[in-house]
Amino acid sequence: MKYDLIVIGGGPAGLTAAIHARARDKSVLVVSNDPTASPLCKAPRMDNYPGLPHVTGLDLVTAMVDQATELGVQFRQGRALSLMSSKNSVMVSVENTVEEAAAALLAVGVSRARPLKGELELLGRGVSYCATCDGMFYRGKDIVVAGNAPDLESETDYLRSIGCHVTALPLPGLEILGEEQVTGVRTPKGEQITCQGVFLLRSSIAPTQLAPGLELDNGYIKVDSHMATNLSRIYAAGDCTGHPLQLAKAVGHGQIAAHYALEKT
Repeated sequence: MKYDLIVIGGGPAGLTAAIHARARDKSVLVVSNDPTASPLCKAPRMDNYPGLPHVTGLDLVTAMVDQATELGVQFRQGRALSLMSSKNSVMVSVENTVEEAAAALLAVGVSRARPLKGELELLGRGVSYCATCDGMFYRGKDIVVAGNAPDLESETDYLRSIGCHVTALPLPGLEILGEEQVTGVRTPKGEQITCQGVFLLRSSIAPTQLAPGLELDNGYIKVDSHMATNLSRIYAAGDCTGHPLQLAKAVGHGQIAAHYALEKT
């Protein structure tokens, strides 16, 4: 199925875009972790969202999810791994499947994960973000798994079940070694472990890793007044586009992005 819009991220910006799309009778898929697991949902009280003083973060996000669900928004829990735009569509890799849409919206919030040393240089040459996608290439080989994704345990079990020799390590301070291919990792204590692959199973992936060539401005996704990025058919909204990191801005951005993205449908 080709969607009119795929939204990456289940926060206020992404949910607003999804609701706007369904109000215009467009098909929309939201790909995210559990929306109610976001940092916003831990806020016990918010007084800066117009018309809803004293609302909790959890109540607000739950209401948005309920509204989107009632309108027919489709949700898929999982990690988007890559976006590739063309003249006519955007292809989004989600775990081990590929979804297609007329346009895509990045509403991924603020990325708090810095790439590990060696990660970007060896991406696709031993570094992977998806066990079910790439695990079969490492049957019988030594691999390292590190991360904080909700499916970390099940992904690790899967790798073991297909014959990979798995070493699980903490993510912070890990260094990935190799020139043309991954040859091992070095822990913060200086211990060197030989391996042929490293699976980094984070709960989220930085925007520039999702969409190579995406233009940034001071570390945030650069957008124009239509919330369009420099990549065809890819838009961005919310905190990932920069300050101020405010709920009201995220909601407004989501509406604007959806409005112009849907012109591509």
